[in-house]
Amino acid sequence: MVLEATVLIIDNSEWARNGDYTPSRYQAQIDSVHYLFSIKTNDNPENTVGVIANAGDSPEVLVSLTNDLGVLLKGLHGLGVRGGSHFDTSIQIAQLVLKHRANKYQKQRIIIFAASPIGADEKTLVKLGKKLKKNGVSIDVVNFGEHTANEQKLTAFVDAANNNDTSNMVTIPPGPHVLSEQIRASPIVGERFGGQEGGGGDNDFGFDVDPDIDPELAMALRMSMQEEEERQRRETAAQQASSSESNKDGQPEHGGAGGSADDGMEMDLDEDEQIRRAIQMSLMESGQDNGGEGNGGGASGSSAKGDELVASLIGSLPGVDPNDPALQDALGSDSTSKNKDDSKGKDKGGDKDGSN
Repeated sequence: MVLEATVLIIDNSEWARNGDYTPSRYQAQIDSVHYLFSIKTNDNPENTVGVIANAGDSPEVLVSLTNDLGVLLKGLHGLGVRGGSHFDTSIQIAQLVLKHRANKYQKQRIIIFAASPIGADEKTLVKLGKKLKKNGVSIDVVNFGEHTANEQKLTAFVDAANNNDTSNMVTIPPGPHVLSEQIRASPIVGERFGGQEGGGGDNDFGFDVDPDIDPELAMALRMSMQEEEERQRRETAAQQASSSESNKDGQPEHGGAGGSADDGMEMDLDEDEQIRRAIQMSLMESGQDNGGEGNGGGASGSSAKGDELVASLIGSLPGVDPNDPALQDALGSDSTSKNKDDSKGKDKGGDKDGSN
C-alpha cells in the first residue's frame, strides 16, 4: 500500500461545458474525482486527497488534504463552470498544498485534468516539470477534450517531471466510453495499484459489485472470502493430519490375541488366500488357548472357542460360503491334525513324568 498525499486539479473552465464526453467534460471530471478519491483512501487509510479548481479569476482550493468523503462532497458542492483555466498556476498552488501536508512521510502526487487549451508555452511547462522533479512531486495528466492541441506540450512537461516512471500522461479521445473507466485502465491507476481496480469490481469478488459505488459491501465480501479461504485451509490441514494418523495406525493392533489383518489388504487378496489366512489365524488362537490351559477340559473349551472364531471369521469374509463342503473338509482336516499334535505332546509329557 502506497502512503501518499494527492491533489486533484479540475478544469472547470468554459471548455468543460462541451458534451463530447459522457455526460459532459465537467461532469466526467467530477465522476473521476470521486473514483480517484475512493481508490486512494481505500488503498491506505492514511492517504489524503485534496481538490483544486483551476478556472475562474484564479485557482481555488476546494478541499484541503483529507480522507473524509463528507468533506469532499461539501467542497465540490456549488462548484460550477466559469472563466478560463490556469494550468501552470494551479500546479504551483497544489505543490504548496502538498508541502504543508501533516504527514511528511507521505509521497506527493498531483493529478490534473486538461480539458481546455493550455495557455503556457512549452518552455514554461518544462521548467515547471523540472521543479516538480526536484521537489519529489509526481505528476499525472489526464489529457482529454483538446487533446490534440495539448499533447506536445504535455508530453514535454511530463517527461521533464518524470522520475523513475512515477509520472504518467493518459490521452483519452472523445467517444461513448466513460472517462473514469478509461482512467481505471490507465497507468495512473493500474500500475501503482497492481491492476486490482483496473479489472472492475465484479472480477474481484465474483459478484456484480463495484467497490467504488458500494465500498462497505465490497469490504464485507472481501472479508467473507478471506474467512472462507482460511476455513478451507484449516479443513485441508485437518484432513491431511487425519490421513497421516490413519496411515500410522493401519498396522494390526492385536498381534497375539486378535491377529487380524488390515481390511484393505484383505479386500485385495483372492478368496483362497483369505481362507488360508483365516485358518492360520484360528489355529494360532487355538494353540495359544491350549498352551494356557492345564487340563483336558480347558483344552476342549479352547478348541470350541477356536472353532467359533473360525466360523465367525469365515462368515465375515465377502463371497465365502461357510457351508461349502470343500471348506468344511479343509477345516476338519486341520482340526484333526491339530488334535493329533496335542495328544502327542501330552504323551511325551506323561512319559517324562513317569521316568522321573
